Amino acid sequence: MLDRELLESQLAELPLYGYFFVDTSELEFSERIRYICEHECPMYGKTWACPPGTGMVPECEAKCRSYKDALMIATITEVFNIADIEETLATRPEHEEITKMAADMVRQQCDDVYVLSSEACAICEECAYPDGPCRHPELMNPCVESHGIILTALAEKYGIEFQYGGNIVTWFSLIFYK
Repeated sequence: MLDRELLESQLAELPLYGYFFVDTSELEFSERIRYICEHECPMYGKTWACPPGTGMVPECEAKCRSYKDALMIATITEVFNIADIEETLATRPEHEEITKMAADMVRQQCDDVYVLSSEACAICEECAYPDGPCRHPELMNPCVESHGIILTALAEKYGIEFQYGGNIVTWFSLIFYK
């Protein structure tokens, strides 16, 4: 059983914009999120962390719902020009490191942890997808959108600004645990 008080005291040490404990029944899944992946993301079909390597949306939903609980974390950062995708994406590694730290905190209490984050996975110089299995499944965190999760609905429910305007970037991760 997760000791939320202990975890919250640990999370207070991280530079999080916010965190929330989520019942996975609150998650909304949609195939249209995958449409965006397929038509707008250059990583589509190139890594196990992205579609179609992550499986179909119903499979992803079943995996996520096999956990009753999840921790949603959010970080924010400011960039000079939010329209500069390279500059914006350059802020992602810091969020990934914070996600790793938060996931490790959850792992201290739970045996079964599944992490979705903001990355398309850059662990290996060249991904084994689709010819071989992932070389580092214990380190790879698929991106939230790859599972068809509608993050905006969840963020709105918990009062997290998804788009501030200006040059603020918001990153999200979901840490599922049993």
